[in-house]
Parts: sequence; structure tokens; C-alpha cells
Amino acid sequence: MNDSGARAAVPFRTSLMSRVMLGVLALLTAGGMIVALAALAYGKQAARQSYDRLLVGAAQDIAESTKIVNGAPVVDLPVSAFSLLSLALDDRISYAVREADGTLLTGYDTAPITRDGGDLTLFDDKLHEEAARFATVARRFAERDYSGTVYFTVGHTLRARNVMAIELTKTALMGVGVAGLILMISAFFVIRSTMRPLQHMASDLLKRDPYDLTPMPTQGPAEVTVAIAAMNQFMRRLDRQVSAMRNLISDAAHQLRTPVAAIRAHAELVAEQGVSGEQQQGLERLLKRTRSLGSLLDQMLSRAMVIHRTDNAPPEPVDLRDIALHVIELEDHMVLSPEAVVELVIDGDEVMVFADEISLREAVKNMLTNALKHGSSPIRVGVTRKGTLAEIWVADAGVGPAPEVLAQVGSRFERFAASKGASAGLGLSIVNAVAEAFQGSMHIGQVEGGFRVTMTFPAMGGDNAQ
Repeated sequence: MNDSGARAAVPFRTSLMSRVMLGVLALLTAGGMIVALAALAYGKQAARQSYDRLLVGAAQDIAESTKIVNGAPVVDLPVSAFSLLSLALDDRISYAVREADGTLLTGYDTAPITRDGGDLTLFDDKLHEEAARFATVARRFAERDYSGTVYFTVGHTLRARNVMAIELTKTALMGVGVAGLILMISAFFVIRSTMRPLQHMASDLLKRDPYDLTPMPTQGPAEVTVAIAAMNQFMRRLDRQVSAMRNLISDAAHQLRTPVAAIRAHAELVAEQGVSGEQQQGLERLLKRTRSLGSLLDQMLSRAMVIHRTDNAPPEPVDLRDIALHVIELEDHMVLSPEAVVELVIDGDEVMVFADEISLREAVKNMLTNALKHGSSPIRVGVTRKGTLAEIWVADAGVGPAPEVLAQVGSRFERFAASKGASAGLGLSIVNAVAEAFQGSMHIGQVEGGFRVTMTFPAMGGDNAQ
């Protein structure tokens, strides 16, 4: 049947591989966020330790350069201390040297002091309303003319520390990003390799004949073999059901045709011999019903044959002119309606399509039979080419069904008033099934001079050719 149309009707769904990849991406993203936080914490800690050493070194240099002169501490600020502090280019710097009682010997009074940490204290405070870090070094003097402790405090703001922490975090994240990208690519190939057995299973199913319900080989990982085993069990049950239905349909069709034909023959024989008035009416109704039943059985077999061929027979190049000519040459119309005038309308140019020749013949025969039963003479069977489309049609001089009925024509067992019970209701449904099977469509409606049924297909050599 029309596989492309069936696929188009399936709603879009994400694949299993895409779901697994999204899961892996989510895990890597969560891991990346955790690593980013850890990298930021590490960067801050590394920056704190590095710049704390600068502060401690500067404070110790100042402490070592302090001497007792004339009974008082004298500070000789070393250049090395300020060289260390200058490594933080954008930061504000403050220092202070105080005696034990808090007397400022040199420096800035804004520099805080603490005496709770022994010889070395590191603490956070404010410098001109900006967060800052300070180091205080305590040095004890025991001279003849001076004895006591002097506190040396050095501090700076945190700008350089924050920049260093961010740079360290960026460097770490770049490594994590490269590693994550490598992991994603590796995961893609690993997952695709893992999914390959499922792709092979789907490919094997698509390549199978529609009537091939034999078990599939159970190969691959355990999860796949479980699915294949369940599918094989289902196909065995389905095979039993299909075989039973196929035998029932075949037996019913063949067994019913013979008794129906016999009943019709006996009824016609009795009608020819002559019966009374009431019996004649009943006999005519019996003949009408047996003819309708025989037509129904023929069309059921025709529809089953068409469905089977459209599922199994590969499309081949077919000239629609040959189809129309073959249907006319069969002269079925001479039996169904001897008084009807049937004309063939074709020209000398090929009108090629991809389809199954036997299915097309059955469809056009049903179109012609429908016109003979419900239309008016003359009846024309024609083939035309319109750009990238090829048409084969049957037109008659009648008015066709009412507009409100046209929407239902073509459905299975759908009859309209003009049929008066003589139609089995399958003719145009067969035409519609054949048209759709080969990427075509059926059109019915009024045309100039009558009513027409048309099958339209993509023409070979056109833009829509297969």
C-alpha cells in the first residue's frame, strides 16, 4: 500500500538515541556545574593563599627593618615590602606600625589591628568602605632601654584576588569543557553502536514481505532478544489468525459463487417457463438479489486481489493508454449494456506512470462498470497528460449523484440513490484504493457534458516522478 502516506500520518516522536543523548547531556551539564562551583572555590582559595603570602612577606620585611634607637622603635620602610604589595596593581594598600598600647608609630590610622592571633594574624576588614584583607605580625623587643611588642599591619583590597580567582576558574572550566565535548562525542558513538541492533531489527522488519510472519533470529544483547522473542510470539499468533481469515475468505468466496450461480440459473429457468403474477414478482426480486449477490462476490474478490497486489507487486512503468485500450478490447460493456455507446479517447503520445498493470485494469474496469450501470450513453474512456500529472478517466453523459452524496462516494459499501440496490458498493472504493496505492488520487464530479471519474498519478519524466 502507500507507505509514504502511512509514514506521514505518524506523529513526530523523539528517538531513543536522542533521549539517551539528552540524558547524558543533562548529567554532563549537572557535573559541569558542580565542577564550576568547585573550580570557583578552588580559585578563591588559591588566590587567598597567594596574596596572603604577599601580605605576610611585606609585614615581616617591615618588622625586620625596625630597630630600637634611643629607647624607641624606628621603622626604616624597606623597598622590598612595597615591591611585594605592588603585585596587586589595582588594589588600595594600607599599612600601620603600632606599639602595644596602640600608639601609631608610622603608617595610616585607617589600618585596623588585632592582637588575638599571636605572632601572625590574618583577618578580613574594610578599607575605605571596601572589602580588604590584612596581615598583622607581632615582634617582641627586649633591649636595655626598650622592652615590649610592636605590631606591623599590612593590608590591601580584594580586586586582584577576585581577578585571579576568576582566571583560575576560567582555565579550569576550559579544560572541563574540552573534556565534556570529548565525552559527548564518545558517548554519541558508544550509544549509536549500542542502538545498532535495534536499527537492524527495524530494517529487517521493513524489508520483509507483508505476509512473512516467520520468527526473527534472536541475536544481539539480552534486552533486544527479549523484544524479539515477544515479537516472534506475537507474529506466531498473528500468523494463525491471518491464515484462518485467509482460508475463511477464500473458502467462502469460492463456495458461495457456485450456489449463487446455481440459484440464479434455476430462477431464470423458472422465469422463462412462466409463472403466475404474484410468483413472477417474487421471482424477479429473487433474480435481482442473486445478481446483486453475485456482483458483490466478484467485487470482493477483485478488491482482495487489488490489495494483495498493491502490497506485493513492485510498481513498474505502465502506459495508461494500454490500460484504457485493454479495457475497451475486453468488450465487457457489450455484455453489461449492449445498447451503450463506448468510445476510446487517446492520442499518440505515451502517458507513463509507475504502477501495477493488473491493479490499474481492475480499477478502470470498475470505473467503466459504474458508468454503464449508473450513467448515460455515450461513455468515454480516456487518457490525458497535464504537466507532471497523468490521468485516466471514464466519463458519461449523465448528471451523476447529488452534490451532498459526492463526499461519500468511494467509501466501501457506499451506495447512492441512482443505484437502486443494483450496486455492491465496492466499485469506486477499489478505484480509490488503487489510486492511493501508487501516490495518486481519485476525483469525481461534474464536467462539461456529463459526469467523470478520474484517477490521477505522478507522470514519469515530470518533477514528481518517482
